[in-house]
Amino acid sequence: MPPSGSLQARFLEGDRRALARLITEVENGTEAGRAALRALYRRAGRARTIGITGPPGAGKSTLTNQFAKALRARGQTVGIIAVDPSSPYTQGAILGDRVRMQELSSDPEIFMRSLASRGALGGLSAATLDVIAVLDAFGKDTILIETVGAGQDEVEIAGAAQTTVLVNTPGSGDDIQAMKAGIMEIADVLAVNKADLPGADLLVSQLRALLSLLPDRAWTPPIVKLIATEEVGIDDLVTACDDHWEFLASSGRLREQREERARHQILTLARSQLLAGLMDDEGGGGRLDHLTRAVADGELDPHTAAREWIDQEALA
Repeated sequence: MPPSGSLQARFLEGDRRALARLITEVENGTEAGRAALRALYRRAGRARTIGITGPPGAGKSTLTNQFAKALRARGQTVGIIAVDPSSPYTQGAILGDRVRMQELSSDPEIFMRSLASRGALGGLSAATLDVIAVLDAFGKDTILIETVGAGQDEVEIAGAAQTTVLVNTPGSGDDIQAMKAGIMEIADVLAVNKADLPGADLLVSQLRALLSLLPDRAWTPPIVKLIATEEVGIDDLVTACDDHWEFLASSGRLREQREERARHQILTLARSQLLAGLMDDEGGGGRLDHLTRAVADGELDPHTAAREWIDQEALA
């Protein structure tokens, strides 16, 4: 057991301030954060995780806000991770999702955390999976993860969430066609938001046509029409996610997902740590500079340079 009054002890007692502090330590990659993860990780693995992704302006924040309220009406505790884009210069973020979901802040059973993407690709922050584990260990029943909304390459959410909701809006036009090769394939539920706008029925037809072109899967993503600003269709969306959860549980996919997520996280962290080791090694930066000049001058190709750098560091 952690010492009485320590950060971990207060966390285990349900102290929200301790939760917020621990998430900060984890997000910043401090030794205290890593130690806490090691100690608390066995408590994780019980929460349901739902990812909400889609293009900018689709209404993801409003939908997430209403989704959380619907879950609370069912008696569930909720964690929300909202990833906002970072400045490429300062790595800071406006964290606007927290502003848009202010009405949730008065509910003690909802904990929302905004994360800056800090240059990570795929619509998530590099620390997202660790923060999910912390909220899970804290005892949250459901964790909602809202992605940056940068475009159609936001497929990382499929590796973080058990159920992925892809939010679409009428007026997408030809952009819908670009989805079938990427993000459409990771969607478990398709949400058509702003369904009161012209073109909503056409969008539903387009999505159905795209689904018919995808490889056969045991689960066919349902299409849910909603108007998040008016709380219309939110219950239908929650039910669709419940149905997908039951499918995962009955088919054995939950265990497969957990192993796939663990493998992906191990590989991602290993790559990050290996690169950090190469950069931090004494002399490593100088060797990289030498190889960089050789590639820029056309004396060496990038693949050979990368192999030489790794080999040199292994021998150092």
